[in-house]
Amino acid sequence: VQLQASGGGLVQAGDSLRLSCAASGRTFRRYMGWFRQAPGKEREFVAAINWGGGGVYYSDSVKGRFTISRDNAKNTGFLQMNSLKPEDTAVYYCAAGPHVISSSVSSGSAYNYWGQGTQVTVSS
Repeated sequence: VQLQASGGGLVQAGDSLRLSCAASGRTFRRYMGWFRQAPGKEREFVAAINWGGGGVYYSDSVKGRFTISRDNAKNTGFLQMNSLKPEDTAVYYCAAGPHVISSSVSSGSAYNYWGQGTQVTVSS
């Protein structure tokens, strides 16, 4: 399984970006997640979505601003990021795996496969 994240860039505070995560190879009828890592900080959970799209989870820091979605026909997940803040600056990673369950969506160790990351930089 390969995950390819894209869509990052340099934007100003208040702007929007839409990240994509294209999956190839074997796909999983399970959760897809987004994590981020800022310089000097640990990786943190951002959002996750189950196969059907009816179960979505967000960290408190992005709730109300970010929206996770997926198009299973295209094996692609998305993270719509609105009202971006400088503190959202980080490398964003998408992740997936067959063993993620609702109680573990925010744990990076639950995911087997990771994309290469895409840089998001928000200037003030």
